[in-house]
Formats: sequence, C-alpha cells, structure tokens
Amino acid sequence: MEGIPPIDPYLNRYKELSAEMEAPDFFQDQRRVSALSREHQKLAALLEQYKVIEKLAAEISGNLEMINEDSADEELKELAEAELPDLEKALAEIKHKVLISMIPPDPSDSRNTIVEIRAGAGGDEASLFAGDLSRMYQRFSELNHWRVEPMSSSASGVGGFKENIFLVTGDEVYRKLRYESGVHRVQRIPVTESGGRIHTSTVTVAMMPEAKDVDVDINPEELEITTMRASGAGGQHVNTTDSAVRIVHLPTGEMVYCADERSQLKNRDKALKVLYSRLLEKKQRAEQEKYAAQRKSQVGTGDRSERIRTYNFPQGRLTDHRIGLTLHTLPQVMEGELSPVVKALQEAEYTDKLEALLDGKGLLS
Repeated sequence: MEGIPPIDPYLNRYKELSAEMEAPDFFQDQRRVSALSREHQKLAALLEQYKVIEKLAAEISGNLEMINEDSADEELKELAEAELPDLEKALAEIKHKVLISMIPPDPSDSRNTIVEIRAGAGGDEASLFAGDLSRMYQRFSELNHWRVEPMSSSASGVGGFKENIFLVTGDEVYRKLRYESGVHRVQRIPVTESGGRIHTSTVTVAMMPEAKDVDVDINPEELEITTMRASGAGGQHVNTTDSAVRIVHLPTGEMVYCADERSQLKNRDKALKVLYSRLLEKKQRAEQEKYAAQRKSQVGTGDRSERIRTYNFPQGRLTDHRIGLTLHTLPQVMEGELSPVVKALQEAEYTDKLEALLDGKGLLS
C-alpha cells in the first residue's frame, strides 16, 4: 500500500499474541496478561483500519477507471467524479490513523508518574512559581481523573516550595506528563517586588515513570539508609521521633530524603519508590541520548536541564520553545488546562516518529 509500511510484521505479531493468549498457562501472570491484552487489542484495531484503507483504495481505483473509460455512461462518470474527493479525503484520514497506530508504543506510557518540582534561579519568586506549577499539575490531574499522592516536600518561607515531590496515578499518566521535564521559565512582577519590575525566574521539573523492581537492579548493600528526626513544622509526632529517612545509592550518589509521614516505614517506602524511579529515569535518559545521537527529536530530549517553556504573565502568553508553540491562554493553563499543549507536543513527536517509520525504522521486528 502506497505511503504505508508493510502490514505483515503487525499481522504476524497479532497472530503470535493470539496463540500466546490461547495457551493454558497464559493467565498465571496478571501483569503480563494486561500488557499483552492491550497490545492485542491495539493490533486488532490497526488491522481493521488497514482493511478500510484497502476498501477505500479499491473504490478510488474503480472510480478512476470509470472516469477514464470512454464507453462508460456519462452520468456514472459524473457520479464517480463527484465521489472522488470524499473518498480521497477519507483515505488520507484513515492512513494517518494507521500510521500513528504503527508507531511502537513507549512501554512507560501506561505508568504512574513521580513528579519532582524544584525552585531554580530567582530566590523567593522561584519557590512561589514552584508552588504554582505544583497546583497546575494537580489541577491537570483532577481534570484527567488521576490521583495525586504527596511524597516529599520542602516549603519556602514565602508560601511556595523549595522542592515538591508527588506521585500521580491513573490511566496513561506518563503518556501525557512525559513532555513536562525540563526548565520552566517565568516572567512576571513578583508579589515581593515593590517597584513593579518584571523578574525572570526558573523552576526545574522532572517527570519520572514509576519504577518496578524488575526495571532497576539495586543491591541492598549499596544503599546507605539513615533515620533521623524531621526538621521544621509538623507537630510533636514528626519532630520527636526518628521518622525521617534518608537513602543514598552509593554507586551513583543519588540521595532521597522523606519526612512527610509519621511512620518511619512509610517514609522509607516512599523514599525507595522515588529512588527507584530516579535511577530508572537515568537509565532511560542514557538510552534516549543514544537514539538522539542518531536522530534528533523535535520535542527535545526531555532533559531536566533543557529550557522548554516560558510563562509570560504580563502578556498572558505561554511559549513552548521545543516546537515554537505560542498560546495566549496562560490563565487557563495555570488552572490545569494543559491539554492543548500536550496535544501539540504529541503531534510534533508523532511527526518525527512517522518520518522514522516511513524510513523503515521503528517497525516491529
């Protein structure tokens, strides 16, 4: 089919999955059942769409034959010619859907996500904006019917956050939040500014797919776990018991501190969850950098050191620098209406991946 990679690899994979799902021991591993069932359903939908492409292509071919046939009835020729634009439009639309479906899914797309937000340059204003971004992502989560669970935080004296970490759980969380990693720049008049001058501050965001034990191999002997009393506000239960936990992964120097819970065990579990996800992100980033060396992604590497977006409050403008997107709906975005931004970033990524797909890369093996 012109403009579409061969369907055979997808058909073969569908048959392979169908055979696996009929095996007597298939339902013993529920996690595997869930993953393979989703893949099977997506491939089934893809194959059905491909049949529609073949049907539309045959109809277009038949209409063109009729139009070019000298002996054909003139009324039938006119009818065939009138139908042609709608058929060609329908074919182009279904071809685009099929190409999108042919893009290999990211295995992390369906995962829950650990969100890390840290104040960068800009002092108090940076911490205030870290608080604003925390609220924006929490509102976006509510709009998507996701659940937000606090993990660890360090408040600033002016009401914002020096650091805020929380877990977002729900359907395809990472698929939508993955594009948010990087440096977010804000331009506005701080509440602490008496002269009315616009300041520029930055906040660093990291979106990390929640890791599973099988993703990252950690030797318990390589962990330095320390318990201590939590500092700061929190009441007698927090500050008079050794409930805070600090874990250091000795080979990488990665350190996680958690003191949000009264229970030392709960803080330890949360700290381990963050540590596992950070190490998984590092592993994935190394793999992405290898890929990016061969093919630069349009939406950036997702590196947390990369400046990705500017929020200009005086002009009510948001600019995503990776794809040149500018929206004048900043107040709505800050209320969690991030969907237009996410969709634009997804489309940009799809365009890049479709190019690789049509070049013969990224197909199912």
